Amino acid sequence: MPTRYKLVYLAPAAQDLREIVKFHITEVGVASSRKIYQTIQQTIGKLRDFPLMGQTHPDPMLAAGSFRKLVLTRTYVAIYKVEDDTVYIYRIVNGATDYPRLLK
Repeated sequence: MPTRYKLVYLAPAAQDLREIVKFHITEVGVASSRKIYQTIQQTIGKLRDFPLMGQTHPDPMLAAGSFRKLVLTRTYVAIYKVEDDTVYIYRIVNGATDYPRLLK
């Protein structure tokens, strides 16, 4: 049986997800909030079986730190690292922002 990786949301990523859900409730509605939450959770959940499915981060400093980038939706990306049998989710952010500064 193939190895399933553990998935760990670090505190900033968990807070990011809460903020995304709150934003969607306020700006778009409950149905949108549920949909975005499910999409993000399902996409990140795939990392348990395919931990390298996200690309090596294009920012050279983040790439040097072994960060990877997973596109979650048209708007959001997850920044993560794989260490041993665990995938650590560092941030869930709007890909159009200057988010690499959050990790440096």
